[in-house]
Amino acid sequence: MNIIRFGTSGWRGIIAEDFTSENVRIVTQAIADYLKAHKEAQKGLIVGYDARFMSARFASEVARVLAGNNIKSFLTKSHAPTPVIAFEIIRRKTGGAINVTASHNPPEYNGLKFSSSSGEPALPIITKEIEKRANEMIMEVAYSEVSIEEARRRNLLEEIEPFQYYADGLHQIIDIDAIKNAKLEIAVDLMYGAARGYIDRILEGAGCSISVLNDSTNPYFGGRAPDPLEENLAMLIKMVKENKCDLGFALDGDADRFGIVDCDGTFIEPNYILAMLFDYMLRVKGMKGGVARSIATSHLVDAIARQYNMPVYETPVGFKYIGELITTGKILIGGEESAGLSIKGHVPEKDGMLTCMLVAEMVAHEGKSLKELLSDLYKRFGKFVTKREDIRIDNISRGGLAKLLSKPPKMIAGLSVEETRDVGGVKFLLEGGAWLLMRESGTEPVVRLYGEARDEDELELLIKAGKELAYGAK
Repeated sequence: MNIIRFGTSGWRGIIAEDFTSENVRIVTQAIADYLKAHKEAQKGLIVGYDARFMSARFASEVARVLAGNNIKSFLTKSHAPTPVIAFEIIRRKTGGAINVTASHNPPEYNGLKFSSSSGEPALPIITKEIEKRANEMIMEVAYSEVSIEEARRRNLLEEIEPFQYYADGLHQIIDIDAIKNAKLEIAVDLMYGAARGYIDRILEGAGCSISVLNDSTNPYFGGRAPDPLEENLAMLIKMVKENKCDLGFALDGDADRFGIVDCDGTFIEPNYILAMLFDYMLRVKGMKGGVARSIATSHLVDAIARQYNMPVYETPVGFKYIGELITTGKILIGGEESAGLSIKGHVPEKDGMLTCMLVAEMVAHEGKSLKELLSDLYKRFGKFVTKREDIRIDNISRGGLAKLLSKPPKMIAGLSVEETRDVGGVKFLLEGGAWLLMRESGTEPVVRLYGEARDEDELELLIKAGKELAYGAK
């Protein structure tokens, strides 16, 4: 049984159980071996970390092992958001980065995320090789390391402060003047995460008046996971209403995911943020290019792409697949329903801060609320409503959903099945533009059920039918 497993965003584990200093050294050694085998070691690595318990200590362990392998580390002086680390990879042309983060996971977790030299999260072809080597080394407990002092003496450790470079990069993308002229009032929930000292400073530099929540160090994240879901943003919603703000922004633990609240306190789903920004970039900014979305993301962007004659790319779950399309220049924008988004000309990594700044620009330029902009989209492209539910099923096997692929139903919730796709799960495309997706979690006996329809009643029937199919697939 493998102890080290890389998921969609790296290796994560519970601190002091499987995420230990020893295992951090082993995984770092496996990454060092990979870099040396693929002639990337001489470029050095960015080493960053989030605001979690012991993240700075674990980052030092990473730097020590890299130095023991004669690989230079560019170590952030303080916590840094994941997209900032991706930005530094590209700016410094390093061999990649190791980031100590568990993103939006609960406080007891930490993790290592390896990004490639292009700035995008490492693809499975890379992480499988690293994972295999790490699990071999657990039996050997073989790694090379030196002290931090020795790493400095040998010029294998350089501390960096990346804020200004990243902020300047955003200024090349965002219409800061439009935001300044609008004099926006914005509430920001930093969720005790790595966005502290980044998004707040950037917004202030854009002339916004900001009210800030949760901007201190708190390894327990105030007793909640640092995940900007609607159910975690009650304080932000209250602040937006009470202070009569134009917008509310929240960032997760490493600032790669976003949560957006409209001026009346309405939480706007990431699906719709992606669609509104895609339309805004095409219609207002005059940019050209397609869109990438994960299999679980709303097809509203497909309708927009059709009107502008732009391509749509459907990817498996995991932003690394979208990042690859950004790197190759195939798309203008890409995103996931789980609040990951980035654009052409920026990093091939999801960036919650970029998203917030794009939303601020859009609201400033259009002079409308997000609900008004979404209503305009619905008038042009029709209404799309989405829902996700997790269904716990004991003893579920991959063969169960495979049966649905080999013998798909002809009708679901009274709608004809027009196409069945094997996309890391089972996706049924239904008449009228509705769809249903079922995919198994890799870590627990859960089927993740996603649906989209043209109205709430149709969606509820679709989700109900999906549950029945899932239970029948045991």
